[in-house]
Amino acid sequence: MSGELIYSVVLNDEEQYSIWRADREPPSGWHKDGVEGPKDVCLAHIERVWTDMRPLSLRRRMAEKGGA
Repeated sequence: MSGELIYSVVLNDEEQYSIWRADREPPSGWHKDGVEGPKDVCLAHIERVWTDMRPLSLRRRMAEKGGA
C-alpha cells in the first residue's frame, strides 16, 4: 500500500458526492464527510450512501409538490 494515494469523500450542499485527494483541501463548496482511504474504499462508501442522485434542491421541490 506504500505510495498509494489516499482520498477523502467530499460532499457539497446539494448532497452530491465525490472524492478528493486527502492531502488537499476540498474545493470551495465541498466538505469532507469523514471517510478516507484508497480510491476503491471511498468509491464503495459513496455507492452505499448516495442512494438518490437527485440534487437536494430538486428533492425538496418535488416533496413540496407531493412527488417525492
